[in-house]
Amino acid sequence: MNQDHPRRGLGALLVPVRAGQAKLVWNRPALRATDDLGLTSADFGHESTIPRAHAATRIGGANRSPSLTWSAAPPSTAELLLVVEDVDVPLPRPLAHVAALIDPEVTSLPAGGLSASTVGDGVQLLKVLLGRGYEGPAPIRGHGPHRYVFQLFALADPIPDHARKNLRTALKTPTRVLARGRLDGFVERA
Repeated sequence: MNQDHPRRGLGALLVPVRAGQAKLVWNRPALRATDDLGLTSADFGHESTIPRAHAATRIGGANRSPSLTWSAAPPSTAELLLVVEDVDVPLPRPLAHVAALIDPEVTSLPAGGLSASTVGDGVQLLKVLLGRGYEGPAPIRGHGPHRYVFQLFALADPIPDHARKNLRTALKTPTRVLARGRLDGFVERA
């Protein structure tokens, strides 16, 4: 532990408690694929710090989803599934911060394009535990860095209408994944 900034409070007590990467949507056997969608952001690089503007307002951010860009989906893609999860949350499973179904022709989203009030064209937001639409990172103070994983999947079959209510029901629908992309960023509250 860094003696210049000793950890205190609830965050310090929960440091060893983390959901873990093994439970990410990315690691579900049904969502594996060999082709890469090359997911990137102009706002932060893979394995780097997510800027404050993309954090939750309650920790001083603007709660604006970062811009995202990816390569064209394979020709037989029915739709894309985007899921953003915090793998370091002190819960049994990673916490989804947003989930969306995206038209296969779409290859980018502008900053703020996942907001419930300004959702981008060709994007349908799914309900997650935190609600519908992007909810920026807000890790517990003193808990250490939290990894936020942006995961994009090119689905061979569309999610049926009855399963489009929320992420949980959408993930229960069997489909083949043709390609996928991943972008990891970090947020920490000292």
